[in-house]
Amino acid sequence: MNGIIIYINLALSFIISYRLFDDILLASVTSVVLVLGAYAFRTYEYESLESLNEQFVRMLVSTFFTALFVLLINSFDSVPLPNHKIIAGIILVYFALPFVNFLCYNLFVNMLQRPKEYLVIGRREEIGHILDEITQKSKGRYIFAEYINPSPVSVKEKIKEYDNILVANFELYRRARYLIEPYKNQKKIEYLSDLSEQVLKRIPLEVIDKFREYYTLEFEKAKDSPAKRILDILCGIVGIILFSPLIAIFSLMILIEDGPPVVFKQRRVGKNNKEFLLVKLRSMRKQTSGTPKFADQEKDRILRVGKIIRPTRIDESLQFWNILKGDMSIVGPRPEQIPFVREFEQKIPYYSYRHKLKPGLTGWAQIMYQYSSTLEEVKKKLEYDLYYIKNRSTLMDLRIILQTIEAIFWRRGAR
Repeated sequence: MNGIIIYINLALSFIISYRLFDDILLASVTSVVLVLGAYAFRTYEYESLESLNEQFVRMLVSTFFTALFVLLINSFDSVPLPNHKIIAGIILVYFALPFVNFLCYNLFVNMLQRPKEYLVIGRREEIGHILDEITQKSKGRYIFAEYINPSPVSVKEKIKEYDNILVANFELYRRARYLIEPYKNQKKIEYLSDLSEQVLKRIPLEVIDKFREYYTLEFEKAKDSPAKRILDILCGIVGIILFSPLIAIFSLMILIEDGPPVVFKQRRVGKNNKEFLLVKLRSMRKQTSGTPKFADQEKDRILRVGKIIRPTRIDESLQFWNILKGDMSIVGPRPEQIPFVREFEQKIPYYSYRHKLKPGLTGWAQIMYQYSSTLEEVKKKLEYDLYYIKNRSTLMDLRIILQTIEAIFWRRGAR
């Protein structure tokens, strides 16, 4: 559904722009930049589509940056269009698209998407809370009507009542497979491992427990690709060039406020559990104790300049150097302090899998979840990291890079 709405936005913004500009190239650039901006600011996600107010807020940010970009390009044209014409076209697109998106979303949800009822092979007390979250997140599209611990009698009685079967515990399914196989051409059999990833965009640790063999194989296959390294080098070079003026300005401000050193250095855990030296602009007063703490436990140490560079992530900009060196990637699980890693490895199952790829400057967990400062929040954030480890692709990396802009703008995950 999101893809269809994106295509509608591209077509509509192109038509409006072309009618006003009478320039195919400028209309194409305007529509592509506008939709990319809207995508970066999560305009096409379900939570945004269901609210007309949210549509206008997020589209406003996108159209503002689109207007600046298109006006800049137009200024280099040998025969530039009048600026008021460009602004009028973008304003018209701004008011049109939120209404179109809101109407399309409601049309799809209310008229075209029918709820699916499932017979669940599994125990409610073990995975019921995950299935309740899937129902809530999908706006009632998935309904888990009944749970069974399969036996010859229960399968024969219940399977005829449902068109959809959800395998929520693979061991239970394995023991009862001979009872269910005869119905595989008549019923749709799905797995909780697939459904939870599709709807929740993370891998709950309880689901890994129920499909351990499958996930062990999937995580073992995870590796960084040559394309990812090329993307890292390009982003590292561009990042260093773009952020150099800001690094210089804020380095001076740190020196004035709290003296040297300007750069904070700390050993972190990277790919395959290897340690490396992470660098960033110092945003806190110099520490006398070496005891590791979460950032929100040290708010009293944050410098005045730190209150600017931490929420905007400018303090992390020196890590483009870590990326160029090959210690980090532009996208990946955030590198954690060594004492925290050793503690979490003991307390949280599957934690070590997050080190299958290089740590990142930004990541799936950073754009999808809040800053974590408790063990339960660390577990939830790990579930997003594991989703990335399993599903990483260049397209996903580009999506994360785009949506990091929104995370910074909306102050998501920074403290």
